[in-house]
Amino acid sequence: MQEYLDFFANNTLLVVAWFGLVAAIVVMTVMAKLSKVQIIPAQQAVLLINKQDAVVVDVRAAEEFRKGHITGAINVPASQLKANDLSLIQKYQQKPLILVCETGMTTSSIGRILTKAEFTQVHTLRGGMADWRTQNLPVAKR
Repeated sequence: MQEYLDFFANNTLLVVAWFGLVAAIVVMTVMAKLSKVQIIPAQQAVLLINKQDAVVVDVRAAEEFRKGHITGAINVPASQLKANDLSLIQKYQQKPLILVCETGMTTSSIGRILTKAEFTQVHTLRGGMADWRTQNLPVAKR
């Protein structure tokens, strides 16, 4: 036990950083479990699109969208959704929505905005378009 106390005393900054990281992981895990926004893999997204007529909302900038997007996706930039301009997707409030960005990092905050606006089924694509392309799934460029 004395060795641990000596280590903590000699490496205070390292111990504080370690506890900070552990706390951040715990908080992120709890938030993910309590969130109404589901993170789904590409295979489940394909099933939602084909079986439940899910709407794909691509939140990337228009230039990135034109370079390649999921077939049938609607382009609504993240800045527009963060400004609570939901006019382009309001009619899909009761349908399953799949939010897509480049890496899957931007969509969680937008998902929270949409659930607060009473969208009932909000999903985010795990890994975003990068993962979609890695799995050789179809990409439209029109």
